[in-house]
Amino acid sequence: YETGRGNIPLRARYIYDKEANCIDVVEIPYSTSIELILKKLTDMIKSGALKEVTDVRDEIDLHGFKLTLDLRRGVDPDKLMTKLFRFTKLEDTFSCNFNILIDGSPRVMGIAQILDEWLKWRRTCVCRELSFNLAKMKKRLHLLDGLAVILLDIDKAIKIIRETELEADVIPNLMTGFGIDEEQAEFVAEIKLRNINKQYILNRISDRDKLKSDIADTEDLLGSPRRINNLIAKTLREVAEKYGQ
Repeated sequence: YETGRGNIPLRARYIYDKEANCIDVVEIPYSTSIELILKKLTDMIKSGALKEVTDVRDEIDLHGFKLTLDLRRGVDPDKLMTKLFRFTKLEDTFSCNFNILIDGSPRVMGIAQILDEWLKWRRTCVCRELSFNLAKMKKRLHLLDGLAVILLDIDKAIKIIRETELEADVIPNLMTGFGIDEEQAEFVAEIKLRNINKQYILNRISDRDKLKSDIADTEDLLGSPRRINNLIAKTLREVAEKYGQ
């Protein structure tokens, strides 16, 4: 946990059925398989090294994993399992070596350090995502601001578009006529002529206030480490609730 190195023991989980005088192994270490364990137990029974057991069988079914050992009368199940943990893969270990690339360099780290590095990475991802969304919202607001200027004199906009002889001159003429930039003028020019009316434009710019609020909130979020952490925690809780087992 602290250094990133060490061994972790894994032990099978079992239930003793007193009435049937058998042991039901219901979980085994992930590093082994029921076939390997069955073979080892069978070999031990044949060689006489496992006289406490009369039979062993695979009883996996729709209800889940189960490996059953039938015991002789008078056998202590816990003492038997202690023996089996020692001589079979019902107990196994795996070694840990948390060697991880951080900024292209390998480092061996403990759990706390790994989590700290992951959080640094996650904060960067969240900030990039927020910055991307912020840029999109600002661009959208900028275009709507240009459309709002057109609302002040729709007839003038229609007149400029209709009376401009060359298509290439529509954008410059709108820029000059309304004091808007090229991007805003392009946005207006792309609107179908039949849609350049008060109702259409009001509908398009009706979400400007919400957009401004969202922009201000996103900017505040980007400047607040505490809010970034809370957002990461909220996302993790949602993932755990949806996918956690």
